[in-house]
Amino acid sequence: MSAAAHTNPFHEQLYSKLPNGQAYYNIQKLNDDRIKQLPYSIKVLLESAVRNADDFAITKADVEKIVDWVKTSKQQVEIPFKPARVLMQDFTGVPAVVDLAAMRDAMARLGGDPNKINPLVPADLVVDHSVQVDYARDPDALSKNLAKEMERNSERFQFLKWGSKSFSNFLIVPPGSGIVHQVNLEYLARVVFEDNGVLYPDSLVGTDSHTTMINGLGVAGWGVGGIEAEAVMLGQAISMVLPEVIGYRLVGTFPQHCTATDLVLTITEKLRARGVVDKFVEFFGPGLSELSLADRATIANMAPEYGATVGFFPVDKRTIEYLRNTNRSEEKVQQIEAYLRANDLFIDHDTKNLAAEKTYTDVLELDLSTIVPSVAGPKRPHDRVAVSSLASDFSTGLTKPVSFKGYGLQAEDVAKSAAFTFAGKDYKLTHGSVVLAAITSCTNTSNPSVMLGAGLLAKNAVDRGLVTAPFIKTSLAPGSGVVTKYLEMSGLQPYLDKLGFSLVGYGCTSCIGNSGEIPVEVSTAIEQNELVAAAVLSGNRNFEGRVHPSTRANYLASPPLVVAYAIAGNVNFDFDKQPLGKDAQGKDVFLKEIWPTTHQIQEIVAKNVTSAMFKEVYATIQEGAADWNALQVSKSLLYEWNEKSTYIHHPPFFQTMTEEPKPITNIDSAYVLLNLGDSITTDHISPAGDIAKTSPAARFLTGRGIAPKDFNTYGARRGNDLVMSRGTFANARLVNKLLGGKVGPNTVHVPSGDVVSVYDAAERYQQAQQPVIILAGKDYGSGSSRDWAAKGPMLQGVRAIICKSFERIHRSNLVGMGIVPLCFANASEDADSLGLTGREQFSIDLTSQPLAVGAVLTVKVTGGKVDSFQAKLRLDTEVEIAYYKHSGILPFVLRKLLRDSKAQQASSKQ
Repeated sequence: MSAAAHTNPFHEQLYSKLPNGQAYYNIQKLNDDRIKQLPYSIKVLLESAVRNADDFAITKADVEKIVDWVKTSKQQVEIPFKPARVLMQDFTGVPAVVDLAAMRDAMARLGGDPNKINPLVPADLVVDHSVQVDYARDPDALSKNLAKEMERNSERFQFLKWGSKSFSNFLIVPPGSGIVHQVNLEYLARVVFEDNGVLYPDSLVGTDSHTTMINGLGVAGWGVGGIEAEAVMLGQAISMVLPEVIGYRLVGTFPQHCTATDLVLTITEKLRARGVVDKFVEFFGPGLSELSLADRATIANMAPEYGATVGFFPVDKRTIEYLRNTNRSEEKVQQIEAYLRANDLFIDHDTKNLAAEKTYTDVLELDLSTIVPSVAGPKRPHDRVAVSSLASDFSTGLTKPVSFKGYGLQAEDVAKSAAFTFAGKDYKLTHGSVVLAAITSCTNTSNPSVMLGAGLLAKNAVDRGLVTAPFIKTSLAPGSGVVTKYLEMSGLQPYLDKLGFSLVGYGCTSCIGNSGEIPVEVSTAIEQNELVAAAVLSGNRNFEGRVHPSTRANYLASPPLVVAYAIAGNVNFDFDKQPLGKDAQGKDVFLKEIWPTTHQIQEIVAKNVTSAMFKEVYATIQEGAADWNALQVSKSLLYEWNEKSTYIHHPPFFQTMTEEPKPITNIDSAYVLLNLGDSITTDHISPAGDIAKTSPAARFLTGRGIAPKDFNTYGARRGNDLVMSRGTFANARLVNKLLGGKVGPNTVHVPSGDVVSVYDAAERYQQAQQPVIILAGKDYGSGSSRDWAAKGPMLQGVRAIICKSFERIHRSNLVGMGIVPLCFANASEDADSLGLTGREQFSIDLTSQPLAVGAVLTVKVTGGKVDSFQAKLRLDTEVEIAYYKHSGILPFVLRKLLRDSKAQQASSKQ
């Protein structure tokens, strides 16, 4: 990992060896008392800086900035960071490999060496986002869904296999193996790397926002867009603002009847209220002894939901125990502990006055004894609701104005119901009826306590004669095969099966929108009667339109609560007062009677989760199923693009790129493509779910001879820019103020006044050579680290986004694609307060003065209530300004590699 072309200025001072002779860079030898105060997560950044220092890309001044973190973290100081590896899933990995293949073509076209486009750090890709729940409540659902996944995605998978053969340092874990973050936790994570005889901390960036789950293992990692990940693969350091670190002290004892999910939903609510965007959160305190490694991973996983870059748990004894339990070799485990202790990266929680040893930007405290059973929703993951309050929270929200809690129903519509017949029996739906219940997602299915807790609850329910309605789409999608092993060994899987929670696949399903169809009788009843139907899932994302188009209320819950609500059949349900059903003796059965105790769960975890399971599952994880192995590909330097393909297409990003960047131009008289409100997510911008039959993307696919049944999803089509540009802003739940708040993927083409799809409006503007911008509110771009949420708007001609605030990853992605991110300079201002409707035209001067970090620009308005307003330029580092001048990070990197390649070619000729 250390730079080879330049001398490391810290080598003589810090290069050390362990007693066994293994080498490392000892940050304690800097002999600076400030280092002792540094949070553990900042020490990881420091170690990387000193090890990779070369007085060129990483300098002594950069190291000093990190050492002086107490002061510099408050000053928006920029530092470089070189992660040890890159992690991808297939939805984001396919476009990343497409970009790399396109960059090789561009390198060849411009006279450079295409071999320069190659991962220089290990890149792991887990195929986990393509499986859909087409089959459920079926003993053969697993094999049927996997076969359907291969049938739909063989073209994508073949391309990925080409990438694994044609690029070095590129490992693929085949479909059907598990969720990327659980596979990372249980198998891929190194914790400590060894390269060329030098030990150093494992660290990574991933093309999925929940990469943060690995923080629970003491590994620093976070989500970035595929754009930034590609740059890291190509040897570039990440340019980042040195973050503030919020210390989160955990105290007290975990109450009975609560789960790690209840804890993380509480933490998410509190940290979102505190405001931790762009910050690190580091957990410490005596309460950590209450948390298993899986509990910590659950909390770390949801860092994107509470807004932090990481939710970090330093390595301690529990971490070491977990590594042994997951079948890491004893030699490796001992190496990890010895190195981390030697470099003061290991935490002993029994050390007195631990808080006094570390300096944090701020310290929060949570008493674990105050946690209560909770869910989150109905539209955002940080809107926690105590289970005891959910019935009233949901029912009062029905008539509230449309909002994150409200549905805007008239009073007379609250009592609506819909009768329907399913499988020969009559049923009735009301508002709040649960029509989808899924034990799914990386957040919880890595955690044996909640998974076995769900199994125990299912057993107790079945023993008392309880059932779930057969029309509810129930599913179980664990994060790895290990879960199946311990559910089977414990004897609990059959009880989950009886309640409909049969194994449907190993992958990211309902949480990403791969829920599959619900029964047509159910969806018809919901649509015709405009019911607010509900989904309950053990996931981390519940944004509008994400889980399923028919479920307007979506609640995140622990796996046992998913089972409980599936039995109850409605979220408008009071578990304390209402029985779940009657037993064989006609006696009412209440949830508290069948809910397993913490002791029961711990006992069954201890008996049924063994290291042998991890050894067995991961011994063959890279082999893949027969259909995967049947895919034939050959190695080649350049990819042979097929213009007939509707999955993989040569993107336009580099096809016309010149050797030198073109001059920056002003944004003159731009129209507003969309005028949006708060919390616009990357799902609103670039949905991952089904392609609507009347959408521009559907028109394109139909024109290519693709039948609607074969449309697949937007997520699966991310390798084709012609589909994805048409799918940008195609979310059915998009609320556009240009349409007076009407919901749908449409907008007003301002010059004509026509109401058309967003893509069609953008195409009209581009044909007329008219630039467009987007207006938005707070937290623009929250949610998944989705590069297409930046690529799509760029292809639609969007030059700038002006909003109240950005989510971290999305702002970075916009810069990476050459879109100008701007925030209203006056905190009290927004589009509404300035009287902006979106029918005005906007001009932004980007050339009269050199672009500068933190610059405040004047935005001129034509046809509005104001003539101008001030906006802060959110190019946050000097490197980001350089990226923008090159129209994005990848053209910047490509030009750099091209220069290096031509210099080497010239040198070899001399």
